[in-house]
Amino acid sequence: MTTKINVTIGDVYLARKAIHGGVRRTPLVRSGALSKRFNCNAYLKLETLQPIGAFKLRGATYAMSKLSEEQRKAGVVTCSTGNHGRAVAYAGKRLGVKTVICMSELVPENKVNAIRELGAEARIIGKSQDDAEMEAGRLETEEGMIYLSPFDHPDIVAGQGTIGIEILEDLPDVDVIFTGLSGGGLLGGIGLIAKTINPDIKIIGVTMEKGAAMVASLEAGKPVQVTEYPSFADSLGGGIGFNNNLTLPLVRKVMDEAFLVDEKHIAAEMVYMLEEEKKLLEGAAVVGPAAIEQHGLDMAGKNVVFVLSGQNVAMQTYKEAEALVRGDQA
Repeated sequence: MTTKINVTIGDVYLARKAIHGGVRRTPLVRSGALSKRFNCNAYLKLETLQPIGAFKLRGATYAMSKLSEEQRKAGVVTCSTGNHGRAVAYAGKRLGVKTVICMSELVPENKVNAIRELGAEARIIGKSQDDAEMEAGRLETEEGMIYLSPFDHPDIVAGQGTIGIEILEDLPDVDVIFTGLSGGGLLGGIGLIAKTINPDIKIIGVTMEKGAAMVASLEAGKPVQVTEYPSFADSLGGGIGFNNNLTLPLVRKVMDEAFLVDEKHIAAEMVYMLEEEKKLLEGAAVVGPAAIEQHGLDMAGKNVVFVLSGQNVAMQTYKEAEALVRGDQA
């Protein structure tokens, strides 16, 4: 049985109107270095310029703007690999809503600290996103808090989909969009817009080699649990939720291909982007170029967009990536 996908292009346009003023309309800029390297017209969607340094602010802002007064008083709980939690904390501070962010031990300390600095409660639970999600579910059930999924929620998907609107407005003849693939909110939202407006646009999802929950779930035809591992692309970690009923079928519908990339290629692109583009980026933000390089994808002559999803990388993480690239460690 096919699960009904209950988010539409109309929902995305409603989200765009609702988040205006609270979320930045980010620029799409041409990259001369990547264009030359891949023999294409390469463009960077700079979600790194959001107030929290990541795209997650779009979905969180829209979803929390729709809370009733009673729900706001109850408070919001979520689980996160870092950036969604930061977005919920940021929106909660603006709205005066108590927020609790549940995270696993794999979430980098800089992201945990950034959440606490916004006034949210950060709870470190277990060794996986699934562990954190269980604690968030407990707070919803036992304490009556409002649970806000990091991806499997129509308002979250609609909010992230506003990126797709902006890409199509700035580059109507885009051929390929590369985006990170984790829970599916980002790719699903962008893909929904792109495929509705022009079905010929290729939507390519990229994720790390180990612990690729969405890819494993697509192969199994249902949500599956995966072992999580430390990664330079830590933002892409975590499961898709055992009760996923939105992003799994949505990703299956809108994504053309998915690629896994290893840590060395992710690290290499982090270093490349700082040296060539002067952008210090999370590993999750550079997986598009990593996929082209590792898998030898042919982008010749195409208009290609890379969604730079976030810049909230710890300097220690970048130094480890650089060391791997320079051959200072195995």
